Amino acid sequence: MTRALVPALALLGLPYAALAEDITPTRTAPRTTSDEARSQGHSWEMPALTVQGRGTAELREEDRIGSYQQPRWTARRRFTETRVYVVPEGQFEFEYWLIVKDFKKDKPTQIQHVYEAEIGLPYRFQLDLYQVYEKEDSTGPLGLSETKFELRYALADWGRIWGNPTLYGEWANASGDYDSAEFKLLLTDELTPRWHWATNFVYERKVGGDQAVAQEMTNALSYTLRDEKVSLGIEDKFAWEDVKGDRGNYEREFLLGPSIQIRPLPQMHIDLSYMIGLTDNSPASKTVFIAGWEF
Repeated sequence: MTRALVPALALLGLPYAALAEDITPTRTAPRTTSDEARSQGHSWEMPALTVQGRGTAELREEDRIGSYQQPRWTARRRFTETRVYVVPEGQFEFEYWLIVKDFKKDKPTQIQHVYEAEIGLPYRFQLDLYQVYEKEDSTGPLGLSETKFELRYALADWGRIWGNPTLYGEWANASGDYDSAEFKLLLTDELTPRWHWATNFVYERKVGGDQAVAQEMTNALSYTLRDEKVSLGIEDKFAWEDVKGDRGNYEREFLLGPSIQIRPLPQMHIDLSYMIGLTDNSPASKTVFIAGWEF
């Protein structure tokens, strides 16, 4: 367990250099109410909106932007396990994921390479397309594992309903296995300036074979160290899975660990998390690296 904690402690230390520079003073940003500014341009270029009953945001990343009046930070993926809201309409982003699961009991390490396109649609919809390639250990063959199609729908503009609930549906077309369907309820908001949270409730079912059912809850919390540059957080995942013929006999998984986001360029984000498994059925660790680029 001590060796497993070393990467997590190293990850926690990364952003402290940023604290030495500044913690982003309060600033005054130009604001607009024009319809044209609400849905045009890149997320980092969109002018701040004037929202009735809300003052000027302390951070630029917490400005309200776009046709849904959402915080600027929600236009990018902040967490590796937990999803938030939808991206602004008209936005297109490409992401690369590297996911490494180190299992206990001499089970081969699972390595996944994921390529994802995110498309912001009108009327609070979002479409995501994935391809997942998988291999075992560093010398195993790499092959296409899944092609996924995801659709999200936010129930209201930001701030109209507590938790900004968003519905999520996904179909996974598996290679050499049965397909599966996944449904999520996404909740997210800002606690106070700099503090952002999210929770997902997940139900996934394989449509054939053992008809495995997975139920999950994921949680995430982040704190902005430098506005639009560095944020540090923590994530967890609880999962229960059973199969046809043995319902109620669950394999339980619990993962917990730190995460960090760095934005070296306005259009780019890098997310990294390192989570430790805390039950017998959990992997010993799960590391996720994501690099995204908004076009």
